[in-house]
Amino acid sequence: MIDGVSSIELRGYNELALLVKLDPVAMASRNVTVADIERALRAENLEAPAGSLTDSARNYTLRLQRSYQSVADYQNLIIRKNSDGSMLYLSDVATVETGSENEDQTFRLNGRSMVMLEFLKQSEANTLDVVEAVKEEVGRLKPFLPNGMEMNPLSDSSVFIKSAISEVYTTLGITSVLVILVIYIFLGSARATLIPAVSVPVSLIATFAVLLLFDYSINLITLLALVLSVGLLVDDSIVVLENIHSRIEKGEPPIVAAYRGAREVGMAVIATTMVLVAVFMPITLLTGTAGMLFKEYAVTLAASVMLSSIVALTMGPVLGSRVLKMNVQQGPFTQFVEKQFARLENGYRRVLYFTLKHNWIAVLTVVLSLGFMGYTYQQLPQSFVSREDQGRLFVRLTATEGASYHALEPLIDDIEQRMKPLTNPEGPIKSMGVRAPGRNQNEMMLIIDLKHWDERDVTVFDVSNQIRRLLQPIAELRVAPMVPSSFGTRARQPVQVVIGGSSYEIVQEWVELLKEKASENPGLRELDMDYNETTPRMNVTINQAYAHELGIPVSDISSALETVLAGRNITTFIQNGEEYDVNVRAPKDDFNAISDLARIHLRSSSGELVRLDTLIDVTIEGQPRQLNHYNRRKSITLSADLVGDYSLGEALAYIEQLVIDELPDEATIDYKGESMEYKRSSSSMTVTFILALVVVYLVLAAQFESFIHPMVIMMTVPLALTGAMGGMLWTGLSLDIYTQISLIMLIGLATKNRILIVEFINQLRDRKIAFEDAIIQGSVARLRPILMTAITTLAGSVPLILASGAGYESRSSIGIVIFSGVLVATFMTLFVAPGLYRLVAARTGSPKDMEHKLEAALENCPAH
Repeated sequence: MIDGVSSIELRGYNELALLVKLDPVAMASRNVTVADIERALRAENLEAPAGSLTDSARNYTLRLQRSYQSVADYQNLIIRKNSDGSMLYLSDVATVETGSENEDQTFRLNGRSMVMLEFLKQSEANTLDVVEAVKEEVGRLKPFLPNGMEMNPLSDSSVFIKSAISEVYTTLGITSVLVILVIYIFLGSARATLIPAVSVPVSLIATFAVLLLFDYSINLITLLALVLSVGLLVDDSIVVLENIHSRIEKGEPPIVAAYRGAREVGMAVIATTMVLVAVFMPITLLTGTAGMLFKEYAVTLAASVMLSSIVALTMGPVLGSRVLKMNVQQGPFTQFVEKQFARLENGYRRVLYFTLKHNWIAVLTVVLSLGFMGYTYQQLPQSFVSREDQGRLFVRLTATEGASYHALEPLIDDIEQRMKPLTNPEGPIKSMGVRAPGRNQNEMMLIIDLKHWDERDVTVFDVSNQIRRLLQPIAELRVAPMVPSSFGTRARQPVQVVIGGSSYEIVQEWVELLKEKASENPGLRELDMDYNETTPRMNVTINQAYAHELGIPVSDISSALETVLAGRNITTFIQNGEEYDVNVRAPKDDFNAISDLARIHLRSSSGELVRLDTLIDVTIEGQPRQLNHYNRRKSITLSADLVGDYSLGEALAYIEQLVIDELPDEATIDYKGESMEYKRSSSSMTVTFILALVVVYLVLAAQFESFIHPMVIMMTVPLALTGAMGGMLWTGLSLDIYTQISLIMLIGLATKNRILIVEFINQLRDRKIAFEDAIIQGSVARLRPILMTAITTLAGSVPLILASGAGYESRSSIGIVIFSGVLVATFMTLFVAPGLYRLVAARTGSPKDMEHKLEAALENCPAH
């Protein structure tokens, strides 16, 4: 068994068997029944121990060997000796040949019949490891294959994962270069740039050690977290470095500037780190599939941020004291940067004076932002995950209920012919497998593998729409393309609503009503329900009295029906050292109608043959394919696909309203599949978001020893969320698991720079600087590090926004949320936060004010 593989399913494989195809006419003319043939096969083809024999020297065990080893042997198997002394052989009443035990399935790849081996991995196994192990085993087996036989991959889920990881590695490299370039532009010094540049690999290496400690792998989620962390890894180093650099510029020796500079901003760095960790930790509480995956995301980000702050406060001052020099002659580029930044500081100071004199601007901005955030939230579509092009596609083709394999088989050639515009060498499809039947007897499944993302100019969604147009003209089939989900192996219809009630008849009426109403919604298509009383069934009722009178047991009637119509394995035979079944059946074409049952005969107790149709009554009725229970209630699932940009949240809200408007109170509603994951993640995400806000506020309150100062920071968080939601609305993103995680992350990013301003203003107030002067000086002094940290974060998100290739959709959505949120948050920090501080903290003392009052009181009150 291959490690990590839970099972292997064979598609299109027909097991070899020795087929005994009964001839009802010959059997009736020779007075032979099905039971006679089965009895002869069991009695004659026998292999069994037969005791032992001992002579004077040895003991021998005896074993009765099989006498039937070939088709000819079985053809000459004696059923009975006739009254005239002649023998009745099996070949007289049946055709004996080797063939496929089950001929009602096939698998074709690019027009050729093949066998597909589907390897299903264990839930906890790593996909890449399992795929590599399978490929290694296939490579080991290839030299032993018979001539003309090949083993080649059809659909490989690791291709998408490897391509996506490669894209993320590229993004990681580009992000690191951009961040370092931004730092150099702001500082204008290669020496100064070296310090935060060194902190990136050191922090990343330390983060890898943490991943190893938690037994996490390098996967898409952890790599995505590392890409986002690059912009954050240098933030603390930038804050420390900028303060040291500023002190050196004012004349302090490097070693003194390193000590005082790091000490001055140390608490701010610790506070920002604690806030970010506080934001990431609630993400680990998410439930469901998303919670399992994003736990690694949160731990990776939290670890990288914590380690980067340690690096900034330890290695940063050490490198600063040794690398940075006093009285360094500035080059032309550095002089240009300093001149432009001086002009920026002067302009910022003038605007700051104006906003502080007109505090209503800050209040109005907050109010308007809250209103805009509420508006955008209502406008944003909601879904579970963003759609991703994984390079694979499945198409479910459904015929009328009860359709047989033989009704589907002629359609395969038509399907392959219609698909040629997509499967030819110039088309986007690399390979297409056709599996018949599919999950149900009346279904077929197309398994499609697309060319590499660089080799095609259309997405999997474009191909899906083209397939729908090409195959919809086939009147016998209903076409349902399915794109694999980011959080599942196979795609199902995203809308799956479960309606429960006291009986199937009542629930069926409800669901049919919902289906009729929902069909009027242009955003929904392929509406279906998993309960339809249209599967044909023949009910066989035995005339018990007549059968008893003739001495024919019910078991004989049942066995005869099963053998003739379905086939039964009676015994086995050996060929080339392998054991195969001996299957007794009637030719499929001999029994196509109820009247054909008259050709089956059974033997009465008197020895005479009795026609089966005289012993039974047959009625035909429709029945449901399956009877489902959900949460112990009789239930029927209504499923549907989404059209265009119609979101899963809109679809579920629409159906929920239909349930309220159209169904009685006793009807229950639940969800399955992606709909269930969406509902589960939405509720847990709301709790996580609120918890993140509360934890951040408590951390800030502990840091500032005040419940007022954290309010200045927290009041501007909605402003950042407004920017993010505005960016989502502008670019057409939906509110899904990726964007929601990014919004939670934005809480920490939005508070970071505000902490820098508030912390420095408080330090200036501790030095007895006037309240408004402290606000202006603190804000201006923090302008450079705020802009640097903000722009590095923005630079880190740009490669995500511009991402392409495998899995770019989720990376791009995260990048857009972070970029737009941080952009607006930075503007609000610089212009709104000082005004809010003036309003909220005007009557508060500095953090050390109480300490000063206590020291004064102690001096005036000597101890006794």
